[in-house]
Amino acid sequence: MSIIPKLASSLSRRDEVPNQELAKEIANHKDQNAVQELVENLKNKNKDIQNDCIKVIYEIGAIMPSLISAHAATFIELLEHKNNRIQWGAMTAINTITLQNPKIIYASLTKIVETADKGSVITKDHAVNILIDLCSLKEYANNAFPLLAAQLLSSATNQLPMYAERAMPIINAKNKTLFIKTLTSRLDDIEKDTKRKRVEKVIKKIS
Repeated sequence: MSIIPKLASSLSRRDEVPNQELAKEIANHKDQNAVQELVENLKNKNKDIQNDCIKVIYEIGAIMPSLISAHAATFIELLEHKNNRIQWGAMTAINTITLQNPKIIYASLTKIVETADKGSVITKDHAVNILIDLCSLKEYANNAFPLLAAQLLSSATNQLPMYAERAMPIINAKNKTLFIKTLTSRLDDIEKDTKRKRVEKVIKKIS
């Protein structure tokens, strides 16, 4: 049976609950055919179906990334999609599978970073997470970390404390100096005391 009738838009629902329940069902059954159908319908003429499909896909990725990791190349292509919902949804899906399929994602870092620089806050959030995941892998860390530092330099001050906190587990003797220098250079940009104190706390813990 097709999964299209189970999508929120097919059920005339404006909430995401049907899509979340469908993702759980597909993940529980390890249903590769359903995943394939979702991926194929990212090109559906109906924009609502496209949006629902990418939502279900990254919700599956959050539960069982191995079920969608084979479609990494498709998600990377979708970063150029004109529909912003598909674009940031694809970045979210990539975020869920970075540690499952790091080689292809690392090879596409230029496109990922370019999309983050031009995209929405959500797009950038997930791009930063992707870079942090790659920094946790020895073979990619040397090249991924400078890109992460560049994102910290250019990020909105509202997002910076969260990015700094998320990056803490991958900070080591090799990258600590650049990390501290990058964060310190941003302190004067942060107008809100609470946000600045969070960044200062990260610097203090790492130092």
